[in-house]
Amino acid sequence: MDQTQPHLVYFADPMCSWCWGFVPVMALIRRRFGDALPIRVVMGGLRPGTEKPMTEAAKADTRGHWEHVQEASGQPFDWRFFEREGFVYDTDPAARAVVLARRQDAVLALALLVRIQGAFYAQNQDVTQPAVLAALAGELGFDAAEFEALLADEGLKRETWGDYAVSQRAGVTGFPTLVAGPNPDGTYGLVTRGFNVAELVVPAVEQWFEGARAA
Repeated sequence: MDQTQPHLVYFADPMCSWCWGFVPVMALIRRRFGDALPIRVVMGGLRPGTEKPMTEAAKADTRGHWEHVQEASGQPFDWRFFEREGFVYDTDPAARAVVLARRQDAVLALALLVRIQGAFYAQNQDVTQPAVLAALAGELGFDAAEFEALLADEGLKRETWGDYAVSQRAGVTGFPTLVAGPNPDGTYGLVTRGFNVAELVVPAVEQWFEGARAA
């Protein structure tokens, strides 16, 4: 991706429920602008490196978030997730998978992000497992065995944690966050911090894009 040309930067996490709720908005942006406005996905780092299983209190808190997301977005959820015992909510493996896809193509990275989200939230698949992630990548044309092997690469891990650092330096405090740029002075402008509906997000992108093309 040519980062000197107008584009969007999407700070997200594959295991962030509000990002799952934002999927239809991002899909609408893709349909509206296509390749004229590329989207670069940057992993935010929701709970990378988590080692302890979810407690009942954590499950209750998470369920509350999911209910809010479903109400706001209409996105489907598989509530059997909360019957899992000993689930460790480590977001790093899924984030690494998206970064690995991004090495090949920004569009594929966004597609895999959405596929992982759907598998986790709507199909109750365990996307902390490399074999599951590799199978999902295989659906998009990747070699599943090779993909699974590469997920363990130390360079990929460092690259993914580099994404988290970029998010922190950018002042991203919640996901999803969408920014647009570069502006004539090289800066990026905020489109939305946190979930918002398409009726507000898409016109904001349109306004910025028309101004960027005029400049």
